[in-house]
Amino acid sequence: MKKKSIALILAVLTLAICFVFAACGDKTGGDTTTAAGDTTAAGTAETSDLAYIKDKGKLIVGMTVYEPMNYKDKETGEWTGFDTEFALAVGKELGVEIEFFEIADWDNKFIELDTKNIDCVWNGMTINEKAKLNSSVSDPYVVNAQVVVMKKDKLAQYPDEASLKDLSFAVENGSAGHDAAKELGCKTTVVKYQSDALLEVESGAVDACIIDLTMANGMTGEGTSYADLGYVVELNKEEYGISCRKGSDLTAEINRIMAEMKADGSLQKLADKYELTLVD
Repeated sequence: MKKKSIALILAVLTLAICFVFAACGDKTGGDTTTAAGDTTAAGTAETSDLAYIKDKGKLIVGMTVYEPMNYKDKETGEWTGFDTEFALAVGKELGVEIEFFEIADWDNKFIELDTKNIDCVWNGMTINEKAKLNSSVSDPYVVNAQVVVMKKDKLAQYPDEASLKDLSFAVENGSAGHDAAKELGCKTTVVKYQSDALLEVESGAVDACIIDLTMANGMTGEGTSYADLGYVVELNKEEYGISCRKGSDLTAEINRIMAEMKADGSLQKLADKYELTLVD
């Protein structure tokens, strides 16, 4: 009888222990599922640039001084320009502030992007293979070209690309103009900004510079600071885009807002203000 009682007690205890472990197992399993769910949710949040930007409440725009895209108003000292106003409009739609970050070296723009010093490159950036390789690029929005700027009294002597081979050029480091000069195989002086390239030409340090058509139209010719400079030769056609981090969901959101601004005419109005041509 005693042996049977002990056996019964052991059986009951075994069942109780199994029940406890089963219950703990279920609880642990539930926690694991929840944790996995939390990890997935956290991962989604971490990989969502849009969520990251909205959480911090601001979009940091990487740019340089580049008229008419981004430059300081002489009276107010505030940033203005086509890309400046465009970015501010997108920020308003996103419900975040826009902070402008001046990139010290344009050639390092994608490093600034990857390290999150900036959230996008928005400064008349030429869409090319390097940009596509290193970032997520928006739909194109403005038509541009690389042009050869020199003193007006020399323009007649250099009417085409073939006539340029013996000239010296100033180009912005890492710019489309820099790439164009390499293709020409000409002697080049590399400077920090496109505006510096104009100064090199004005001072006579170089024969010409290769800069964006948009800047040439805004900063050379009658009524500008470089009234004695002009251009005839266009080296290539290109389009501007906005770079976000690789795989960023911010790109699609910018594209959506851009499409809305094109549809309601506000982007065209902005382009007319700064004498730019939108991509069809």
